[in-house]
Amino acid sequence: MIDALPIVPASVAKAHAVQDRVAALLGEAIGGFKAGAPPDGEPTRGLIYERTIRSSPARMSPAEVPHLGVEGEIAFRFTRDLPATGAPYTREEVALAVTVLPAIEIVSGRYSNPRGRPNLEQLADCTINGGLVFGPETADWSHLDLPNLRITMLVNGATVHHKQGGHPTGDPLGAAVALANMLSDGVKAGHIVTTGSWTGMDFLKPGDRCVVRFEALGEAEVVFE
Repeated sequence: MIDALPIVPASVAKAHAVQDRVAALLGEAIGGFKAGAPPDGEPTRGLIYERTIRSSPARMSPAEVPHLGVEGEIAFRFTRDLPATGAPYTREEVALAVTVLPAIEIVSGRYSNPRGRPNLEQLADCTINGGLVFGPETADWSHLDLPNLRITMLVNGATVHHKQGGHPTGDPLGAAVALANMLSDGVKAGHIVTTGSWTGMDFLKPGDRCVVRFEALGEAEVVFE
């Protein structure tokens, strides 16, 4: 781990460039993204390395993800390529190109105190993403009111979150649309995008088991051992 970058990136584009350069230097294959589309801000994305994306139930070592943060999220998997075309993809086009998955984003950074760094420095660190655990895919989800699904998070069998709705912008699909229109080379079939925490951020301990359950979608589970 490091304490900080020598220079804080001056823009979202520069923070994205740091992500890309680090992944290239490490030889990391990219399996997905975390995407943010704030209504009053610039869209962002964080790379998720392929080796850190795991199907539920999953195990992750505290040595891999020492900060042990968890967030309950809805993710989408692209079922076909959406290449960059010069014209933005519509919500309808993206909706027809994705399945839906319940997910746990694993939050763990490369800084000793990642949440204490400036936002652009966190973005350069893939928005302190440590991995992603995904549950079953739902292909036919057009009838679901995604922003208003009920979510439950359990840690070691005890309920720590239980509520209806909770996505930070109220529009999970909007983040997937933003990603499809953000990437210079488009998105590829098989890529996963996770779209923002419904539960805030909880930090667990070695040995803990976390389950995130979305109404109508199923659940994702991770054990830190």
